[in-house]
Amino acid sequence: MTTRSELRAAARLVDSTAYGDGVIADYLRQRIRALPSAVLYLVIGGATSLVALFAMVGLCVAGALSLVGVGLPILPDAVRALRPLLGFERRRAAGRLGAPIVEAYRPLTGSLRQQVSTVFADPANRRDVVWLTVHAGTGLILGALAFALPLSAINQALIPLYWQLVPEGAVDNFGISVRSWSGALLAMVLAIPVGALALQVPVMARWQARVARWLLAPPADVALADRVAELTATRAAALDAHGAELRRIERDLHDGAQARMAAVIMQLGLAEQLHDRDPAAARDLMRKAQDTATDALAELREVLRSVYPPVLSDRGLASALSGLAARSPIPCTLEASTIGRWPAAVEAAAYFVVAEALTNATKHSRAHSIAVSVRGADNLLTVEIRDDGIGEAREADGGGLAGIRRRAEALDGRMTLASPAGGPTVLRVELPSGL
Repeated sequence: MTTRSELRAAARLVDSTAYGDGVIADYLRQRIRALPSAVLYLVIGGATSLVALFAMVGLCVAGALSLVGVGLPILPDAVRALRPLLGFERRRAAGRLGAPIVEAYRPLTGSLRQQVSTVFADPANRRDVVWLTVHAGTGLILGALAFALPLSAINQALIPLYWQLVPEGAVDNFGISVRSWSGALLAMVLAIPVGALALQVPVMARWQARVARWLLAPPADVALADRVAELTATRAAALDAHGAELRRIERDLHDGAQARMAAVIMQLGLAEQLHDRDPAAARDLMRKAQDTATDALAELREVLRSVYPPVLSDRGLASALSGLAARSPIPCTLEASTIGRWPAAVEAAAYFVVAEALTNATKHSRAHSIAVSVRGADNLLTVEIRDDGIGEAREADGGGLAGIRRRAEALDGRMTLASPAGGPTVLRVELPSGL
């Protein structure tokens, strides 16, 4: 007779078996659901691995030419050309892992020598080269496996259904032709291990995404060090810009208003001496002194306007830019009607960016029209100046574009310039509000 304890033990055994079967079924359903996206991810990875392979060959050629100095000028452009691929892989891996992958490069700006130095000094570029090497060597293999394993598992399971319908020897089962029912059943049995391997494709896709995140995302200490270096550089640039501005103001005052005021003093002194002997000459000197004082006052106003234009505080950035556009020798259209008010430092920087860009375009671009667009969103003020001139604008040390970059970086902003031969020239400056 069966006891109650034996019945309870049997019931527990049945429940545990059912629970185990349920876990296995859930596992299989999850893997099968994840299989299509994983196959697509790895197949695309196989395609990008071919691009990575060609990129590695190009980098090797550029590196070899750099040893003799010939390839150094093309290194910055080669690095820039690779970044769209690397950005695409960051986005793919981030979508697979469900977390963004930060892109942290040091800006390739300045002279060619500075850009080449940045290429070799930036640890992000070295991590990119490692990823290119790994991906070029593994991506195509993983993509081929991801594509072939599920198809092979399905084919193995279906061989018993169609092996008699095709010519003898046409069905291949891992190198052995299926010519009998025993061979067909063996093929169906082999579908189990092949299918188990196919279910590991999501694991392979996740592995590839994790490797991409490990190599393409900057380590926390490196990101912090890069940020400290960037802030140190921008602080030094801001101090240099501030010193240059003070020297300019001092030079303008010394050469302009101060010289005119000294002339006024001399003219008034001479007029005093001639007052009794030659009243007419004295009156002429006093009129000249008055005119000189008027000119000195106008120059003082110009100097003050160059420090901080009063129209910014009185009427706002949009009105101040309207005045700049109206005074431009080249016809200028302005889109800035809905930007509102911003911190004084941001408005001043945007004003001087537009003023300097219009001055540069007038001097060098041979443009027939200029379009200025200023937009503000998410605590970021974006200024874009576009002209239809001859292009080929270049940033030079001490030039106007270098001054614009210093102003932007002093506010933790950035400047980008696109100016191909034949135009158009597009200057874009982003200024965070700091709020």
